[in-house]
Amino acid sequence: MASVFMRIFNLICMMLLIGHWSGCLQFLVPMLQGFPANSWVAINELQEAFWLEQYSWALFKAMSHMLCIGYGRFPPQSLTDMWLTMLSMISGATCYALFLGHATNLIQSLDSSRRQYREKVKQVEEYMAYRKLPREMRQRITEYFEHRYQGKFFDEECILGELSEKLREDVINYNCRSLVASVPFFANADSNFVSDVVTKLKYEVFQPGDIIIKEGTIGSKMYFIQEGIVDIVMANGEVATSLSDGSYFGEICLLTNARRVASVRAETYCNLFSLSVDHFNAVLDQYPLMRRTMESVAAERLNKIGKNPNLLAHREEDLGSESKTINAVVNALAAEADHVNMSDESVARLHASDRSLQELGRTLQRLTLPRPKSENNFASQDMAMTRGGEHNGRPSFHKSDTFHKESAFQ
Repeated sequence: MASVFMRIFNLICMMLLIGHWSGCLQFLVPMLQGFPANSWVAINELQEAFWLEQYSWALFKAMSHMLCIGYGRFPPQSLTDMWLTMLSMISGATCYALFLGHATNLIQSLDSSRRQYREKVKQVEEYMAYRKLPREMRQRITEYFEHRYQGKFFDEECILGELSEKLREDVINYNCRSLVASVPFFANADSNFVSDVVTKLKYEVFQPGDIIIKEGTIGSKMYFIQEGIVDIVMANGEVATSLSDGSYFGEICLLTNARRVASVRAETYCNLFSLSVDHFNAVLDQYPLMRRTMESVAAERLNKIGKNPNLLAHREEDLGSESKTINAVVNALAAEADHVNMSDESVARLHASDRSLQELGRTLQRLTLPRPKSENNFASQDMAMTRGGEHNGRPSFHKSDTFHKESAFQ
């Protein structure tokens, strides 16, 4: 506030300074001309007056021109006086416009958050008109903005994001002090645990009748109630219980990794803080004692609404069976890998023996041993393949080579 008044004071001083020099100019020009008879100095008979009286009349004349409220005691009588009057009026109008602009800007900057809220609401109204939303929905949207922002709009994420980690943590802890004080779960918890939780919370607002949690869906977050009342609604529409300030809900499916066991409906306007499942697991992994505390509370709630409280135990058994299954799959894959390695070695030995047989066949061909009379033509095929291989410049291969290669690729 002091800086605002200082800026206004500076503007007034600037305007007076311009008026001072304009008044000096109003008197200096007639004086250089020898005080003509039609000049305002001669008309007012100020040629021999005291300098303070001369300065006062000159300043009055200049300020009258600058504020556009008159020409002093007499209008300009000469051409020089007329031009000086126009110059004073132009400089005065410029200063007046600057003064009004700066004053308006200062007044608006006194409550910038409210101005941003009005601009946001105006933008939302234009959007609703463009989309032709129903009147009832428009009313709900307007009431939501009024309740959530309370006439002021802040980009809190941007503001907190520019702070240091320690300072941001201190600000969030201070903002959530009422929540921490109202939630019994936080009252007896470790301060480090509370700090880790509140720094990961997200503020949300729900209107009366909103379904916060729907039964049968997969949960992605839990909620802490700062202000408001919610109803726990069963599948048949019966209200099992109600929760109010300081309570929390939605943790059961995060602990059991199951679907929502009941619906939660807002009975009044509810100011809630949500904690995502990733942040939930990250915090509870560091504080296993708090996990067990939440599991015991969740078991009591399941028993209260008529659900099986052994879901948490089943969850642990499922995790154990899943780990056993994973271990069995890993062992099977390891055994199969060993078998594949043994098969590769067998294929390599077969290739080596096959090459030995081919060398033996070539040696027998060079010795030109007498062939037995037979109907088969394996030898002629070997000779043809040998000649073909020598002709093409590539080594010959046996049919078993193809078989082994195909087996190896399989």
